[in-house]
Amino acid sequence: MPKLLKDRRLYVIFGITLIAVMGVASLSPAFPIIAKTLNLDKTHVGFLISVFTLPGIFLAPVAGILADRFGRKTVLVPSLFLFALAGFACFFTRDFKILLLLRFFQGVGAASLGSLNVTLVGDFFKGKDRPAAMGYNASVLSLSTASYPLIGGLLAGIAWYFPFLLPLVAIPIGLVVIFGIKEPELNKTPNFFVYLKAAGKSIMRKEVLGLFILSILTFIILYGAFLTYIPFLLDANFDLSPQKIGIFLSLSSFSTAIMATQVGKLTNKFGSVNLLKVAFFLYMVVVLLIPNIHNLYALAFPIVIFGAAQALNIPSLQTLLTNLAPDDQRAIFMSTNGMVLRIGQTLGPPVIGIGFTIGKIEGVYYMAAIVAVVGIGVIFSLLNKVAKPEY
Repeated sequence: MPKLLKDRRLYVIFGITLIAVMGVASLSPAFPIIAKTLNLDKTHVGFLISVFTLPGIFLAPVAGILADRFGRKTVLVPSLFLFALAGFACFFTRDFKILLLLRFFQGVGAASLGSLNVTLVGDFFKGKDRPAAMGYNASVLSLSTASYPLIGGLLAGIAWYFPFLLPLVAIPIGLVVIFGIKEPELNKTPNFFVYLKAAGKSIMRKEVLGLFILSILTFIILYGAFLTYIPFLLDANFDLSPQKIGIFLSLSSFSTAIMATQVGKLTNKFGSVNLLKVAFFLYMVVVLLIPNIHNLYALAFPIVIFGAAQALNIPSLQTLLTNLAPDDQRAIFMSTNGMVLRIGQTLGPPVIGIGFTIGKIEGVYYMAAIVAVVGIGVIFSLLNKVAKPEY
């Protein structure tokens, strides 16, 4: 076992990551049955994603500032408990408007989780250990996104609201955060306004802005073309049950989990920017293939490749951001990325939905291909001068 995997702090980060991705991945297989049961159209059911991700747009930077100034655990623990309680409350409602409200509050709890977990990776791990830790964390993320559709699909097979039992897992994770790790010791800028000015200047660098744009584009593709519309494609073209949709979606996540374990080695050999180029090229190829494949087993191929592209992309983005962030500004860097990531998640269903309006399900994936091409342009224009780190 690599020495890095013996570090207990890494497993606490893994626990936070498990919760950070639960809010959408566990619910996505239930979308067709939710739409049918509550008499919703495909566009409306996508709001269950959008209202959940919306709070992160506004709250993630605030959470980052608070975490830089007052400590990581001060933000993490209340966030985990709110996620659990608001998510579990969804189990008891059958009114779509109340469900959207509760999902909003659950999103408030989730707003900081997907950024502070990788902030802790940057706090605790340096040098070659950092991209390796990012890769392992991405692998855990992917295993959870593989497992959650399976679990969510099985629970939705009982009743559409049963996936809302899962958020209760955040309560023991919160207790582990309280008792399982020490607060990272960082040299903080004494003056708050000096800190804000320095952070603003650092964040406005073109390389950092380029990474933020790529985060938005990544999650427009993931949450729009993949998590929202793949279930409808599988339901319409192959008449799959929620359980089988969950199994099919999990193929991508298993692929990500396997590839992500190698990201540390690949980063040290080729550099994070080159991995990003490969990832967005694969996105483009995959989304062009999906609407032209009419055999269920053949469709597994682009979904697996999509998962491999995710493994190359997300840890590389996170590693580049943590390398560019000063220690005392890391949480605001990663939380700002969490904000723009939420923008991508929130925009994903409606932006990709434009393609559905114009060209039905085929239009969804041609719209996603345009997004991937924009990402390739961003990498070549804004990130080509980012040097490969020397250790």
